Amino acid sequence: MESFEIAPTNRTPHVIFSRETGTMSITGCSIPENADKFYAPIHDIIEKYVADPAPRTTLRVELSYFNSSSVKFLLEIMKKLDDLRDAGSSQVLLEWCYIKGDLDQQEAGEDFKELLDFPTELIELPDPDA
Repeated sequence: MESFEIAPTNRTPHVIFSRETGTMSITGCSIPENADKFYAPIHDIIEKYVADPAPRTTLRVELSYFNSSSVKFLLEIMKKLDDLRDAGSSQVLLEWCYIKGDLDQQEAGEDFKELLDFPTELIELPDPDA
């Protein structure tokens, strides 16, 4: 499986997946009109990846905003990675990034951390407007 990338739009995030390094990043804004259609190819890639994962898997999420339908699909991705960790196939890490002072995104990261069985790092980034 090769690397995978989805270019960002004003409504969808930039998604980069490297099979070689076991890293996926989801950055930007996630308010797609059809979240199912947008996230379907990402789920397909994850399905293929879990069959033959890298020894270490890192998901880095850095979203400025996301809607409730995106939460459902993000959680599905994370649950797949949780299953991967449970199987002992890969060490898994979630890096949840949020801008300093963005309490909504910080709380979202804390909520995901509570739901997952693999390590989650909450990473506070400096406010670019400060």
